[in-house]
Amino acid sequence: MQVPLLDLRAQYAPLKREFLSAIEEVCDSQGLVLGPKTEAFEQAVAKYAGAGHAIGCSSGTDAQLMLLMALGIGPGDAVLTTPYTFFATASCIARLGAKPVFADIDPATYNLCPRSTAEVLSKTPNVKAIVPVHLYGCCADMAAFVELGKKHGIPVLEDAAQALGARHPLGGAGAIGEAGWYSFYPTKNLGAFGDAGMVVCRDAELAAKLRAFRNHGMEVRYYHKWIGGNFRIDAIQSAVLSVKLPHLDTWSEGRSAHAARYRRAFTERNLPLTLPVEPWAASDVPHHHIYNQFVVRTDRRDALRAHLTAAGIGSEIYYPLSLHMQECFRDLGYREGDFPESERAARETIALPIFPELSEAQQDYVIEKVAEFFA
Repeated sequence: MQVPLLDLRAQYAPLKREFLSAIEEVCDSQGLVLGPKTEAFEQAVAKYAGAGHAIGCSSGTDAQLMLLMALGIGPGDAVLTTPYTFFATASCIARLGAKPVFADIDPATYNLCPRSTAEVLSKTPNVKAIVPVHLYGCCADMAAFVELGKKHGIPVLEDAAQALGARHPLGGAGAIGEAGWYSFYPTKNLGAFGDAGMVVCRDAELAAKLRAFRNHGMEVRYYHKWIGGNFRIDAIQSAVLSVKLPHLDTWSEGRSAHAARYRRAFTERNLPLTLPVEPWAASDVPHHHIYNQFVVRTDRRDALRAHLTAAGIGSEIYYPLSLHMQECFRDLGYREGDFPESERAARETIALPIFPELSEAQQDYVIEKVAEFFA
């Protein structure tokens, strides 16, 4: 049996006619960039996430970049975030001439640790924002970060690239702090037919500024108030994502069901695996973890992955090298050992297949092969 890490065709097939019809409408209109399809999608996401404003753009990376630009973050500034995340979280900060400053992660959730963040904030000047990441679809401890932001007078900006639809007791992922962003890369729970992203925020003035920044800094055509960029979203992506959005909660429920089945099976077999935690489960908030990835950890990670690959099972490592150890960030002055929990996670974590359409037979096969490895 072959079990891919993700099977996009399984999601595409039942919605094919709707996708093609939505794309045909855009083609017939020839309104290919922004336009009514994008406006409708933005309104739908703002309502779904519980955000005041939503601004569609060209990718999750560009969403973060244009938000930092609109907030005026640049040379001499520092932005505090996690070293255990996708590269763009830190690279967007560096691209603007600001300094990424890291704090270690919580070893249970893999998210930025509030206690470590408070320690770093106490000794770091010119921090202009805190960027917690809702890694793998699990919300970070936003109550603690909101409190830290208030204490230090700086905004909390949520990297919710993997977490649209995840809920925290304080609200939807991305819509709790001053602003947040999503990625619609095809592998995300809500994935486009290519690249797309979105910023959500509470402040109307910031939203208007972001709309200008995604369009070369223009509020009035050919009059450039700011130096922005070409961060516009294609209408075809907005149309495709509008078809998918009503299904997102159902897909999240499917992922959660698969996660629960993995958890039961691995626990019953007493396998030496550290399983994902669900820190907000006791709050009765639905979709408190949407499992963009189902990540387990073992000190035999690489051997386990080789075993799964040989059995035809897809897996991935998110992420194999903590950002403070990346060659391009060497000038930040960090060394091995500075963030031990991030480094340990990079050595031990592995993601197993968990897409909504994963069949019971496929999941049984994954469980069998994982158990076989440890036997």
